[in-house]
Amino acid sequence: MIKIIEYKEYNGAENMRIDYELLESSIKTGEKTPILRLYGWSPKCVSLGRNQNIKTVNEAFCSENKIDIVRRITGGRGLLHDDELTYSFICPMDFLQNGNFITVSYKEISSAIILGFKSIGINLDFGSENKVNTKYNYCMSLSTGADINYQNKKIIGSAQFRSQGYILQHGSILFTYNPKLLKNIFNEEINTEQITCIQEINGSITRKDIEQALKTGFINYY
Repeated sequence: MIKIIEYKEYNGAENMRIDYELLESSIKTGEKTPILRLYGWSPKCVSLGRNQNIKTVNEAFCSENKIDIVRRITGGRGLLHDDELTYSFICPMDFLQNGNFITVSYKEISSAIILGFKSIGINLDFGSENKVNTKYNYCMSLSTGADINYQNKKIIGSAQFRSQGYILQHGSILFTYNPKLLKNIFNEEINTEQITCIQEINGSITRKDIEQALKTGFINYY
């Protein structure tokens, strides 16, 4: 059984607070039931990885354009949360088959997402095992063998945090993206040949469709 928290939009600070408090509550109570939370962001928000330098984003541009900036408890590079759906999944490490291993557990959780997308006719898979170029500030520009791709283009960026025997994994599913806006935020050219989004794959798919796909995937996988 999985506890599902239905989609709702919050600002960046609230979204990060809710994820953290759900994790802390699970740890405190010894909760065995995994939690799947679906959410959005209002207003637009940049989330920085746990140890990412704030100088990797253009703070002045974000301020001028009313784009919030928050820091995640998870690692990785920065993300712009705009036209997307975000998921978070919290569970005890021993709920997973290989919860002690970061990459394997990351792929296991992501496999539930891949299963869900199959239910709406989108076949996703994992990225290549090629050496990762870490020069980028924008998360979606980096792809590893554990990231979720569509036809060799990254579509979902996820990250993990672990504490006291529990895992929090959350990730961003792009509906659309704006390369010019991303360039202004992250101070770098965005290689659109490496990234895709729901709109490019099938413009008729709605956020509700993705919500249902994720719920279907996690319920059936676990």
